[in-house]
Amino acid sequence: MYSDQHLHCIYSGDSETPAEDQVNKAVSLGMEHICFTDHHDPFVNSDIDFELDFPSYLDGIGKLRTAHADRIDIGIGLELGLQTHIKDHLVSLSEAYPLDFIIGSIHFVDGLDPYYPEYFVKYGKNAYTRYFETVLENLKIMSCFDSLGHLDYIVRYGKGSDLTYSYEEYAHLIDPILRILIDRGIALECNTGGMSRGLPEPNPCYDIFRRYRQMGGELITLGSDAHDPSTLGCYFEEAGEMLRSIGFTHYAVYHGRKPHMERL
Repeated sequence: MYSDQHLHCIYSGDSETPAEDQVNKAVSLGMEHICFTDHHDPFVNSDIDFELDFPSYLDGIGKLRTAHADRIDIGIGLELGLQTHIKDHLVSLSEAYPLDFIIGSIHFVDGLDPYYPEYFVKYGKNAYTRYFETVLENLKIMSCFDSLGHLDYIVRYGKGSDLTYSYEEYAHLIDPILRILIDRGIALECNTGGMSRGLPEPNPCYDIFRRYRQMGGELITLGSDAHDPSTLGCYFEEAGEMLRSIGFTHYAVYHGRKPHMERL
């Protein structure tokens, strides 16, 4: 079973799942490795507190790793919310802790979270364009992470806003994003969380992975974005089959911020 390198537990503001429950589910699936990547989106206007308590998190997951060392290898990671105006803070933070893996994700655009309808009310037909512009703006100035999380995350929430979506519509923004990832050795995450929410494809979609491969991209990470055990490892076999069909043969598992290639 593939390693799940994007999962959340009680240390994330949007999860109430005990970390040990995630470990037990992973073991039941036959996983040999997982990596917790709880949220840290600092200085945002949200009803949810997305600021991670690093001392508690590192201590808690560290103890869990030791306690279950004979059952599964547990990585300590982070899903870092990228925002251009706090670049220096994020870069310093990424270097401050002994982490195995950092996902860089965009959850807030101009202070708004696309999870909520207000984002689509503000941007209307330009909602997807503004999201991809924001991803690109962040990548142009930051490389303090190992994998770009759910590149087209916004499509999870745009279904009710009468918006169309395809790689081709946004290639003028997506191709530069992929070029930065390749040139800087940053992985592209295959996130199956969208599929557990009803999408037919992972985030990002098949055509983006195909284009990434055409451009010379090789580094892929795999994560379920599970906030509870019910979706941990979800749709991994389907994702692996999709990636192999495009020409990928391996995916990256990170230890100490370094990729180790495992066969798909």
